[in-house]
Amino acid sequence: MGFIFDHKLAFHKHIDHYTNKAISTVKCMNLLGNSLRGINSLQKHLLYRCCVLPIALYGFQLWFYNKALILYHMKILDKIQRRVAIWILGAFKTSPSKGIEAIAEIIPIRFHLQKITKRLQMQPFKLPTNHILRNLMDNSPPSSTSQNPYSIGSLTKLQASIIKDHLIDSCNTSYGIFPSFSLLNQEFSPSSHIIDIFPDHFSFNLVTKKEKGKNDQIRAQELDNLVLLNSLSSHTALVISDASIKNDIATSILHIHITNRLITKTVHHATFITSTEAELFAIRCSINQACTNKAISKIIVVTDSIHAARKIFDSSSHPFQCHSASILSKL
Repeated sequence: MGFIFDHKLAFHKHIDHYTNKAISTVKCMNLLGNSLRGINSLQKHLLYRCCVLPIALYGFQLWFYNKALILYHMKILDKIQRRVAIWILGAFKTSPSKGIEAIAEIIPIRFHLQKITKRLQMQPFKLPTNHILRNLMDNSPPSSTSQNPYSIGSLTKLQASIIKDHLIDSCNTSYGIFPSFSLLNQEFSPSSHIIDIFPDHFSFNLVTKKEKGKNDQIRAQELDNLVLLNSLSSHTALVISDASIKNDIATSILHIHITNRLITKTVHHATFITSTEAELFAIRCSINQACTNKAISKIIVVTDSIHAARKIFDSSSHPFQCHSASILSKL
């Protein structure tokens, strides 16, 4: 595989070997152009991303993980980025590293590693459930019928805190970040799209950015008429939901009205989630509560996040699938 191990598993020789290969590639690229002639800066940037970074970061999962000592690795990789930034811009060798990296539009190497690491953490969850990696990442408590006695779930808390590995990081973070990812959920199969089966049962009343602010009074009057028209029917539920985020704390609020009476008022709080997820969670809770009343045959949702509402019918893979699937199953 081309991985170079040492007795301390620090992978210094590994990073030295592949960074030397990457530096040799950069030196050869100097022949392709300079600040006066040859390929332009955009082409140089593309060459660096496609031809140099894959060499320098080969096998980075071996040494880039939580609590790993990567000071030496970062120092070597920063030198490569500095050399590349000077080549792309044709700058002086005394130019400050962070400045020329920003002008050359090169992301700091640490942030680039964090980005591709988070992407890789999703890969094991796309594998079949009987795959060896999925068995190793099984976080459930051990039992007599356990298929793999060496799974992460069989470790004690002390052992799990001591072990440092890319697979451990993937297990710890991915089970928290992607619990809603369901690639083969029945609600999203091509033959089960509810919006295709009942296209006349759903409608969106949109307000474009151009209309916003200009016709506020007209829109307010339309909403008042909508409420008055449907407040007389005991078969219609009017749902009003909203969400906001302040200091990394999301607050979701929902009101449910039937026959002009407030039936339910609910407030939810959550930390470290996106505004789209907060809005979609509020819509999910409101629809689920409205559907518990068997007399309801029509639900009107009033929200200021049409992007979140459209996620309900989005059949592609996205991190809000658990909310979408729950709403669709109730409808």
